Amino acid sequence: MTSSAHETALAVESLWKIFGNGADKIVGTPDADLSRKDLQAKTGCVMAVKDVSFEVSPGEVFVVMGLSGSGKSTLIRLLTRLIEPTAGRVVMNGEEITGASDDQLRELRRRHVSMVFQHFGLLPHRKVIDNVAFGLEVRGEPKAGRRNRAQEMVDLVGLTGYENNFPDQLSGGMQQRVGLARALAADPEVLMFDEPFSALDPLIRRDMQNEVIRLHEEVGKTMVFITHDLQEALKLGDRILIMRDGEIVQIGSPDQVVGAPADDYVRDFCSEVPKSHVLTLKWVMRPPKPGEAEAGPAMQSDRIVRDAAREVLATRGPVRVFDKDAFVGMVDDEDILRVVVAEEKAKPEVAGTSKAAGAV
Repeated sequence: MTSSAHETALAVESLWKIFGNGADKIVGTPDADLSRKDLQAKTGCVMAVKDVSFEVSPGEVFVVMGLSGSGKSTLIRLLTRLIEPTAGRVVMNGEEITGASDDQLRELRRRHVSMVFQHFGLLPHRKVIDNVAFGLEVRGEPKAGRRNRAQEMVDLVGLTGYENNFPDQLSGGMQQRVGLARALAADPEVLMFDEPFSALDPLIRRDMQNEVIRLHEEVGKTMVFITHDLQEALKLGDRILIMRDGEIVQIGSPDQVVGAPADDYVRDFCSEVPKSHVLTLKWVMRPPKPGEAEAGPAMQSDRIVRDAAREVLATRGPVRVFDKDAFVGMVDDEDILRVVVAEEKAKPEVAGTSKAAGAV
């Protein structure tokens, strides 16, 4: 792998994964355009990931969301070649992954990327502190240094005092915190999560989502997060990639996914999302009327509608909306209430889904 100057933490270019005999001969032929069902009927091969391309910026939380069978878990395994791609390229922090040797891949997995899985994968005979330090031990780091680093990570994830417990003495949420600490201990450039909270109880799951948000604010790591839950995706993601049958349906920020769904599939997903918790003022503002732009209170266009509502409703007259220094529109009581009234039938358990709106 050769390092180079790079502005992206992860770049995926035309990535394919087809399972079955002769899979490598399908890409680039008319058969590649067949639906998943028709391809399997004709060739016996299964299309898992189809011509997927995207980029992840340094420090971004990039969520890949889809239902069971959409290809999302296969995709995350392709990124570190836990599964070999059929075609395409993966570049991580300027390093070519798809052409790397076995030794280079081992180095990548030990030092540059860490994964957190649904099943915690903790070593039952080792204490918490030793589970957290395990990756550093594999790297051959001195015992004193790795235990100091492990203790720092134990403290970071809120497990101070449990260093000498064994995994079976911890709750599911606490075990997943150990998994987070272990992933962070290696100080990776990229953290990858494969549905890590889907087996947890709803309240514990919410706490762990909040923990990921807090940790991201503290350590600023690039994160790729896999989930089947739109609420989780909206809460955690800076951007969301939605998959169906191995293909990309839409990539966008939470407000883009909710405000401008790409098709009926995404629209159905978003139908019960309380839009005021996700949409920003840019989605509800209107052009100014003559004389409106001259004075009055101002807000930025990326303010969440829910957060801005009280201030707007308490203001006499409309509020000016700016995109940084550029005046872009106006918003008033009617604009706010239009969104709030429209979501009255939204289910209460989906409230507070936006990362930008804060932790639930």
